[in-house]
Amino acid sequence: MLILRPGSLLSQRFLQWPGWVAIFSGLVMGLPTVQPHLWGLAWLALAPLWWLICRYRWPQAFGLGVLWGVAYHGSVLSWITGLHPLTWLGVPWLASVAIAATCWGLITLWGALMVGIWALGLVKLTQACSPGVRIGLGVTLWCLLEWLWSQSPLWWTALNLTQSPSNLVVLHLGQISGPVTVAAVIVAVNGLGAEAFRKWHADQRWRRPYLYGALGLFLGAHLLGWSLYRQPLAAPASAQLRIGIVQGNIPTRVKLTPLGLQQATQVYTQGYEQLVAAGVDAVLMPEGAFPIRWPHQPPQALLTALRTQGVPLWVGTFLPQGDRITQSLAALDSNGQVLSRYDKVKLVPLGEYIPWEGVFGGLVNRLSPIEASMVPGRLDQQFQTPWGSAIAAICYDSAFANIFRHQAQTGGSFILTAANNDPYSARMMAQTHAQNVMRAIETDRWAVQATNTGYSSLIDPHGQTRWQSGLNTPEVYVGELARRTTQTLYVQWGSWLLLPWMGMSALGLFRSRLGRCG
Repeated sequence: MLILRPGSLLSQRFLQWPGWVAIFSGLVMGLPTVQPHLWGLAWLALAPLWWLICRYRWPQAFGLGVLWGVAYHGSVLSWITGLHPLTWLGVPWLASVAIAATCWGLITLWGALMVGIWALGLVKLTQACSPGVRIGLGVTLWCLLEWLWSQSPLWWTALNLTQSPSNLVVLHLGQISGPVTVAAVIVAVNGLGAEAFRKWHADQRWRRPYLYGALGLFLGAHLLGWSLYRQPLAAPASAQLRIGIVQGNIPTRVKLTPLGLQQATQVYTQGYEQLVAAGVDAVLMPEGAFPIRWPHQPPQALLTALRTQGVPLWVGTFLPQGDRITQSLAALDSNGQVLSRYDKVKLVPLGEYIPWEGVFGGLVNRLSPIEASMVPGRLDQQFQTPWGSAIAAICYDSAFANIFRHQAQTGGSFILTAANNDPYSARMMAQTHAQNVMRAIETDRWAVQATNTGYSSLIDPHGQTRWQSGLNTPEVYVGELARRTTQTLYVQWGSWLLLPWMGMSALGLFRSRLGRCG
């Protein structure tokens, strides 16, 4: 029987209210990713955690941060359980449940660890500091941790996801210094609210500056975002493109069979011919539209259509890379030859590559529908089209803003994303769309996404969804967009605001420590 000492991290009293408050506020933070019209909750949902951790020493603060993170990241990422069932891969039913639950749990804990470190750092660094210094350090530390986590193989749930796709005005702050700009404002407003609540029993004169500061920052951020949102999108006729999208709606488990591949050939060939007849300049097909090594056994019906019509085709398939393969978007000429390629940079662990393959390879190979482990693409790729460079991305890449930023910086004038999204639920599809909305705004580019099962979409540079497909339906669509060559501050300089924030926070901390020693 486990006996907990009084005052320990998981004591009964601790879990009776502080722990449950942390869990509840984390769940509230995740609600906007389910119901986007509730985006306003994100401006309040971190404040209870902030207030709580300032009441405890660092072990309890770390635990509260982890509980909040488990609730937030776990609720947002619950769609990962859609991996089950894996019986079509020969995995027993119970093992399939265990695999899906383990993947969900590990990824949730990875995100929760970030929040725990933030809470620990806030308490350890800001002891005896003024509220202003504490708010500055809290904002800087959160943004720094988000930036570091976004460099890792696992990242999806940045705070700005809570604002997409509904609060397009504030998402335009991403044009200044990327995702950390939006996160900074959200964390700062929550921090000011928490500090106001801490002064609740004091004289009103002590509360008002924080309340007014939170309201002023919220309104000021939206006014600045509105000024960016109002910028015109007019473009000359020479910059216009008509791009066709094919959503095949063929489940992966079907497509990997000979009969399924035959079905894919028929659906995508018909879609290509229909779009060419509609007068498109090019056709985009989703990730893994043809899950084959492209130079070998290409679909003959599609090649015949390509030779006859000659309209450029961008198709998701596997391409060779040494003795391995890549998950790629291939630009094909009229003979089916690859003119240009984009290789997926952020591969999905276990599904597309095997971490520590020498140790776990034999066990994990059963979880992947492909026979060979994939290799990631380089960050410095350029996807060439007849109209110059495009920004290309495949599925999971959409969560990593720097992939889009680099390609925009080197000349990409519009965004092409391809995704599979099968077998996941509508929640995952909506979040993928929300990621692409943010990337379109940050780079000031039109974005076209083709998916297998939904949501395929056309997004303008202000994040407005001009068209979105249905779910689990075969569809074709003609989207009109314009090539753009603008360079936002984020595209030019990246997350540059982190450096002055770190400098000012360090100075504030130094002055606080110096004053305390004096």
